[in-house]
Amino acid sequence: MRLPATAYTSRPWRIHEIAGDFRVEDVWALPTPGGPDDLARLVRQFAGGDGPGGFTPLTRALFAIRWKLGKLLRWDEADAGLGGRVPSLRDRLPADLREGTRGPDRGQFTSVYQTHDEWAAEIANKTMQGVMHIGWVPDGAGGYRGQMTVLVKPNGLLGAVYMLGIRPFRYLGVYPAMLRAIGRKWQASEPTTL
Repeated sequence: MRLPATAYTSRPWRIHEIAGDFRVEDVWALPTPGGPDDLARLVRQFAGGDGPGGFTPLTRALFAIRWKLGKLLRWDEADAGLGGRVPSLRDRLPADLREGTRGPDRGQFTSVYQTHDEWAAEIANKTMQGVMHIGWVPDGAGGYRGQMTVLVKPNGLLGAVYMLGIRPFRYLGVYPAMLRAIGRKWQASEPTTL
């Protein structure tokens, strides 16, 4: 379920300290019911996840087209990404987050930090710099669930046009398939006992 931006902005997340110059693109409730300590389980699921392989054929095709276009138009070259065109958000971390758990990298995403109730990972290319923020929040019924926020900083006119152009694909294909895949995998996995 898509949520209003206030579901992200109203919470005292640590990400606010380092990503205030990013805009909230999307906020989604994840179908991951659990207890107060289950964020680490969700992060492990993301890190070991199927990525586009867990999605529909249409979604896999959209990802394949995007990566082909990126290669053709040179959007994803190393000098266009983290440490090239833009510095990593890790450079902005306060000491306690920098010295804490970093969390796993996931595909094209590089982990920034992980706490008990947050995980942030970033990506950058010629079109934008983005952050996937996964928070663990009370569900209003005595339990907890994941909440995914997508933060972006478009790179000029190219980035603004790119973000506008991919919006219908995200809402009609990518997010619905991704949320279903996350829910199926969550339900199929066993909670970790510490």
